[in-house]
Amino acid sequence: MNSQRLTRSLPPHSADGLPVYVAASPATPFLDFARNDKRVGRIVAAVSDRRRYRSPSGPADKAVATVRSHVGSRVNSIRGILLRKRRLSDTSLIVSWCTDSMGVIQTVARGARRPKSPFAGRLDLFFEAELSIAISRKSNLHTLREVAVTNPFAGIRTNYLRTETASYFVELIEICTETEHHEPEIFNLLQRAFGYLAVNDPSARVISHFETELARIAGVHNAKSNPAMTLANLFGKLPRSRARVLKQVSASGKTTSLK
Repeated sequence: MNSQRLTRSLPPHSADGLPVYVAASPATPFLDFARNDKRVGRIVAAVSDRRRYRSPSGPADKAVATVRSHVGSRVNSIRGILLRKRRLSDTSLIVSWCTDSMGVIQTVARGARRPKSPFAGRLDLFFEAELSIAISRKSNLHTLREVAVTNPFAGIRTNYLRTETASYFVELIEICTETEHHEPEIFNLLQRAFGYLAVNDPSARVISHFETELARIAGVHNAKSNPAMTLANLFGKLPRSRARVLKQVSASGKTTSLK
């Protein structure tokens, strides 16, 4: 196929009304033709009603998938704080971010588990980074292209209680935030909380302040009610780790506040 180009055969349409392409020469890839051809829209339509498009590469759905893969994805540059990561395959990860312009999003970091991956050392919990993301048009799982760490909040990982509190904040945001709901105040709140935890131990007042701010952003804050219970009533639950974190914080005897 690399040594051939494709032209329209005669007659120009098959029995089902779709154009028929046959091989000729010399080299012009099929997609170079199809990408600039208005009839690509007809190929896409053919897939929806399961008709077949007669291309040298096979049936309609295969041809459409190939066309889509060459159209290109929109790439966004955004800031994000890494919330969670989990294994996708032997070489790749799914990484969750709280971002400044797209809300909480899911990305796939292909090859991130390889020793020589460009993502090596850049995808750790609570890292803040500049991200380059290829936006998927088919799902909520986008492709992570580049990561530049701007703040690792390293102090959080030096203390078990700080790590536990940061993890609780992450769980609470995941419960209270819809995927890809743009709410920059949540990103700013988490950024400020992590900045505090990077240099200070947590306290009950710090946790209460975070919950109060989150309730305010959600539009359910009431000075007469407990913000945590208000969030629980609105979203149906609170993280199970809350009771454990509060118990550990109370035992530490800290009374500082988040500024």
